[in-house]
Amino acid sequence: MTDLQFASATELARMVRERQLSPVELLEHSLSVIERLNPKLNAFIQIDPERALAEARSQEERLARGEDIGRLAGLPFGVKELENALGFRSTGASRAFADRWAEWDEVHIQRLRAAGGIVLGKTNSPEFGYTAFTTNELFGTTRNPWKLERTPGGSSGGSAAAIASGMVPLATASDGGGSVRIPACFVGAYGLKPTFGLVPMGPSRLLGWTDTGHYGALTRTVADAALYLDVVAGYHPADPNSKPRPPYSFVERLNEPLPKLRIAFNRSLGCPHVQHDVMREVEAAVKAFSDMGHEVEENYDSLEPMAEHWMIMGRFQSLASMYDEVTNHIDLFSPGYARGFQYVKEVSALRFREAYVARTRLNEWLGRLFEKYDLLLTPTMPLEAFAAEGPIPTEVEGEALGGWIITFTAPFNFSGHPAATVRAGFTDSGLPAGLQIVAERHRDDLVLQASYAYESARPWNDRWPDMTL
Repeated sequence: MTDLQFASATELARMVRERQLSPVELLEHSLSVIERLNPKLNAFIQIDPERALAEARSQEERLARGEDIGRLAGLPFGVKELENALGFRSTGASRAFADRWAEWDEVHIQRLRAAGGIVLGKTNSPEFGYTAFTTNELFGTTRNPWKLERTPGGSSGGSAAAIASGMVPLATASDGGGSVRIPACFVGAYGLKPTFGLVPMGPSRLLGWTDTGHYGALTRTVADAALYLDVVAGYHPADPNSKPRPPYSFVERLNEPLPKLRIAFNRSLGCPHVQHDVMREVEAAVKAFSDMGHEVEENYDSLEPMAEHWMIMGRFQSLASMYDEVTNHIDLFSPGYARGFQYVKEVSALRFREAYVARTRLNEWLGRLFEKYDLLLTPTMPLEAFAAEGPIPTEVEGEALGGWIITFTAPFNFSGHPAATVRAGFTDSGLPAGLQIVAERHRDDLVLQASYAYESARPWNDRWPDMTL
C-alpha cells in the first residue's frame, strides 16, 4: 500500500488521475498530517481547508465525468509566504505588511492550479527572505523535522519543513541567493534553482532589475521537480525576462541515457572551511559520478567573495520597492532587516558598478569552465543545519567563514545558471548534507538528468524524519 505521507507528487497525481485515490482523500490526509505536525514545526502559517476541500470535491466530480483534470491532479501544495496566492494574506513575513492580501496569483501559481494543483496554504519564510534561517516577528520560528532545535534553512524554510515531514508532496520556493538550495540541503530534499527566466516571476507592481531571483519548488524526488517545470516553465508577458518554453518535456528527458560527462568538482569555491563530515558525504556523492563512468576532475579555482555584492544589489532593489514603508514606518520592520536599509541608502553608483564588474568576472570564469566541463559539483552548504532561531554561525570547526555561508549558492544567482542540490548523506549528528550540481545556462534538463541518475544510484526517498513522537 502506498504511504501517502511520503509518496512522490508524480505517483500521487497518477493515482488520482487513474481514480485509485480520491482528491478529497488525499487532501484530508495532508490536513491530518498538518494538524498533527505543524504545532511542532510551524511550516504552514496560513491554511484554508474549506476552500481546498471545495476544490478537491469539484475535481472528484470532474473525474467522475471522465474529465482530464491535469498533470497535478488533486495535489495539495504549499505556497511560500513571499509569493502571491489569491485568498491568502501576502505579508512578506513582515509586520510592515501584516494586513496585506494578495490581489492575484503569481504566474507559476496560476499554472499549478490550472494543472490540477490545490493551494492548501502558505509556508513560513524569514522577513522578505533575507536570511538563511526561518524566523520572523509575525509568524515565529520554523523547525527542522530531523532535529526540532535546528533550522530547516531559509528563506524557503517553511516549504522545506512541509516537504520533509510529509505534509504536502510539493511546495513552491524562491531563490535569490540560495533560498531553494539551502533549505533543500538542510532537510535532505531536492531543490532546483532553474535558469534565470525559465519560470516567470510576477505579476508585480515593480519589475525587478537585478536579475538574481528565481522561482522553483521543493520536492522529495527529482521527477517531481521535472514535473513542476513541465507545468510552469515558459514565457509570460508579466515577466520581460521570461524565456520561451523549451521544445521538450523535462520529465521525458529524465529517462534518456546520459552520455559520458566531463565533470569538475570544486570543494571550496573560495569558502575557507567546510565541516569535515559534510565534506566526507559530499566526496562520497561525487564518487558516485565516477562510479557511473563519468570523467570527474578536481577544479581548484577560487572565486572572489560575491556575497556582499549580491547583498548590495538585492537590498537596493528592496529599498526601491518598499521606499514609502521604509521612509514612514521603519519601526514595523525587524531591527536586523531595518539596518540593511540604512546601509544600502548610502550605496553609490560607483559601489553598484563594483558589484556589476565582479559579476562580469564571475560570468567570464563560468564561461571558461563550461567550455571544458558539462557539470560543476560543489558542496551545497559548508555546514549542517544550525540553531532554529539563529544566529548564522560565523565559523565552522574553529575556522572563520568570513560572515557568509552562501559562498556555494549565491554565485549562481549572480550568473543565472541552473543549480540543484541532492542529498549527499548524513553528518555525524544525523543531519542531511547536500551536493550542488550546476550546468550551463538553459541546461536545466542536464541538471535534472544528472540528479536523476545520482538519485537512482543513491536513492534517498526511502528515508525521512520519524515524526511519530
